[in-house]
Amino acid sequence: MSRIEDLLSEHHGDRIDYGSLIKDYPWIVEKNRYCVLSPDSDGLLCGLFMSKVLGWKVVGFYDDKVAVINKDYLREDVVFLDGEIYRKEIKSFGHHMVSLNKRNIHSSWENFDECIQPNNLRNYDGKNDFRLKYPLATIHMLVSIVAYKYRGLKIPQSAIPALFFTDGVFNVLFSYPENVLNWLKYLRIDEDWNPLKDIFESKTYSVFELMNEMNEFFRMRDSITQGKERGDRLKISNKDGSPYNILGIGTSSVHIEPDAVERIRKFMKIIGEQTTWDYDKSSWDCWDNLKYYKFTKRDFQGDGKTLTIGNFFEMLDKKPLSWAMTSGLNIEYTLEEPDFFEINMALVDYFEEWNRRHPDNPISEKEMDRIKKLHKQ
Repeated sequence: MSRIEDLLSEHHGDRIDYGSLIKDYPWIVEKNRYCVLSPDSDGLLCGLFMSKVLGWKVVGFYDDKVAVINKDYLREDVVFLDGEIYRKEIKSFGHHMVSLNKRNIHSSWENFDECIQPNNLRNYDGKNDFRLKYPLATIHMLVSIVAYKYRGLKIPQSAIPALFFTDGVFNVLFSYPENVLNWLKYLRIDEDWNPLKDIFESKTYSVFELMNEMNEFFRMRDSITQGKERGDRLKISNKDGSPYNILGIGTSSVHIEPDAVERIRKFMKIIGEQTTWDYDKSSWDCWDNLKYYKFTKRDFQGDGKTLTIGNFFEMLDKKPLSWAMTSGLNIEYTLEEPDFFEINMALVDYFEEWNRRHPDNPISEKEMDRIKKLHKQ
C-alpha cells in the first residue's frame, strides 16, 4: 500500500453531513446576503453562483494584503467567500490548511466558529494530514451545500472548463487522484441530487476532448490578459502589498481602475455563460464608493521561523486576520496593520481597538456616546 493510501485508509467511509452543517452555519443558504470575495477565478465563480441562485450581492474584495469594500455595507453582516477570516464576529468560507496540530489547539480557536472550512471539518492538520488537504476549490463545496438545501439545481456540461480551471483543479485531478476521489466521496458528489455529479462523472468528454476544451478556455483567458495581469483575476495589490488598480486612495471616491473592471467583466462573461450564472451588474456593487484597507502580509520563512507549535501560537497571539499553510515548511499570514476591519465589530470593541492603535488621538467618551446614538438610528 502506498503512503497516500495508508493515510487515506482511516477516511474511506466518512461523508459530510450537510444537514448538520447547514444547522451550524444557516447563513450560507440564506437569500439576499452581502459578500466579499477573493479576486481570483474561484472567488468570482462563488460570487456569480450566489448572486444567481440566492440573490447575494458582491460588495468588495480581499486578497490577504489589501481589501476594498463598498462603504454602504460596512455595517452589514457580510460573508467572506473563498478565504478564512479569523474573527468570531465575521462569517467566512475558505479551504486552506489552517491547523498545524489538531492535538494542540490555541485558546483563540473559537475565532473560527463562524468559518466553514473543509479541512477543519475533517479535523485535518498540517503536521499529520497535509497530503490529505482539500484539493478542490471553494465553489465545488459551496455548490454542494446550496444544492443539498435547494434540490433540483442543474449545472450544464459546458461548465466543465470553468469548474476544472479554477484553483488548478484540472491539474490536481491527475496529479493526486487518490485524494481527489476521497474528497469527491466525502462531499457526496456521487449522489444524484448533487449537480456536480454530472460534471465529475461526465460521459461527454474523452481525455482528448477535455484537453481541447481546457486549451480553448486558456486561450480565452489569455485574450483578456494584459501584461502581468492575468485575465482570470482582478489584481488589487502588488507582491509588496502596495495597492494596484485601486484609484482615489486618500479621497472620498476610492474605485477600481475602469479598464481592470472591464477586463474582469469579460472574464466573468465567459464563465457566466459556461455555467449559466450570468454576470448581473446590479448584483456587483464593488467597483466604486469603496473603503480601502491596507494590511501586512508576512510568512514564517521570511521571519526566519520554523513550523513549530510554539511559533504557530506566537503568530496566533498576534491576532492574524487570516493565514494559510502553503507548504509543509511555511505559513503565510496577514496582520491588521496598519488598518483593521470594523466590519460587524461591536462598537465597544471598535473603540478599544482604535484607542489601542492611536494613543495620541483617542476617541473620547463624549464622542463614543455620540457615535453610539448614531448607530441606534
